[in-house]
Amino acid sequence: MAEAISFLAPRADVLARRREIVADLIDLLPPECLIHEPRELTPFETDAFISYRRMPLAVALPRSTAEVAAVMKYCHRYGIPVVPRGAGTSLSGGAIPQEDAVVLGLSKMNRILDIDLANRTATVQAGVTNLHISESVSADGFFYAPDPSSQLACTIGGNIGMNSGGAHCLKYGVTTNNLLGVKLVLTDGTVIDLGGKALDAAGYDLLGLVCGSEGQLGIVTEATVRLIAKPEGARPVLFGFDTSEQAGACVADVIAAGIIPVAIEFMDKPAIEICEAFAHAGYPLDVGALLIVEVEGSEAEMDDMLKSIVEIARTHTVKTVRECQSATEAALIWKGRKSAFGATGRIADYICMDGTVPLSQLSYVLKKTSEIIDAYGLRVANVFHAGDGNMHPLILFNANDPEDAAKAEAAGNDILRLCVDAGGCLTGEHGVGIEKRDLMRHQYSEADLAQMMSVRAAFDPGWILNPSKVFPLDGRNAA
Repeated sequence: MAEAISFLAPRADVLARRREIVADLIDLLPPECLIHEPRELTPFETDAFISYRRMPLAVALPRSTAEVAAVMKYCHRYGIPVVPRGAGTSLSGGAIPQEDAVVLGLSKMNRILDIDLANRTATVQAGVTNLHISESVSADGFFYAPDPSSQLACTIGGNIGMNSGGAHCLKYGVTTNNLLGVKLVLTDGTVIDLGGKALDAAGYDLLGLVCGSEGQLGIVTEATVRLIAKPEGARPVLFGFDTSEQAGACVADVIAAGIIPVAIEFMDKPAIEICEAFAHAGYPLDVGALLIVEVEGSEAEMDDMLKSIVEIARTHTVKTVRECQSATEAALIWKGRKSAFGATGRIADYICMDGTVPLSQLSYVLKKTSEIIDAYGLRVANVFHAGDGNMHPLILFNANDPEDAAKAEAAGNDILRLCVDAGGCLTGEHGVGIEKRDLMRHQYSEADLAQMMSVRAAFDPGWILNPSKVFPLDGRNAA
């Protein structure tokens, strides 16, 4: 892809000292915890936003908070940029490094430290995968609610950085709603604890500030998260409609009626066909849009809620209502949805967008999204968390064609502007990263941005943490 998104120029003084920096890091970390040979650095040059890449100066893989603190203290002393990295699943370029940066990867910090069922909490290192938490407490009847599609691979540290969500965030909330405390290493190596096992901590809500800060305020090395008791039962149901607009209007009316299912997921026809070909989940292929609505509770509660939802769906000319009949069928339904990104990658290159809109604007935004894509001569598959208006258009293009790639990026930017103009925002769960950094002015005034940057600068005056991300590069002097 053409280099439409710029990065900060590498710090010449850091590049000039590369050998010395590597030698110093070798003294700080065991051999297996430092990568510095060019060929071995290649896997770290990008993340899941593969359109852009930069080779880092080195990659540090500490095993403890103390080792993270030692690396941060050293980099702070010499003004060396640091790019935090979890599993590298960021879809907004949040973990893409630059030539003068040390990537600080937390994959070796992958232990569950404490399971406290009495208080319904788990304390884990930042490199623990999202799904591993639920697997560790499943036998005791608990789970960890946020469930991104990448939950097999994505880590808690990265989830905190981007305030990740998932299919079940409609009822249970995103990461910030399930995070109770963190251990944070500040830029100069100081280690602090924010929050804990209590539901609310005294003082300023610094925990809320850190969650979603994209690794720019400090490095999260441990987290205490909320565990939730499994429901008595859960039942996903497929609703098929002739058009995306009908499906979108149905979602808005379900929420407006005060009904909160555990999840409402949306797929348009291209997404249905892609996911069905991959997962063989039994999705109806004769509809233009599909909703996966999952309800939970007792049998009577689920029956009552589904009755109300079906009545609303009928007012929008629902074509198909298919209730799963077994646990296997339910698992297949969710396999299809959670495989959407990977399944799409089998047929085309794509950019996955992440804008959020008010539910009342869902039908309008879906219609306008199709018009934008058609105007660029591209294709799109829509699959997203409809219950909270978190849209994920997958814009299909040919990455080997620079003109096609540029069109895809431009179309994505237009869709994000559309989301903001419709009363929404630039991101729901993927973060800003580099992808949306230059669109921040479309949502925020210069005064808004200056205030946010002043908070960031209070934690990191030298702007060494993830420096090319989130804020427009040309406005930083104001902070």
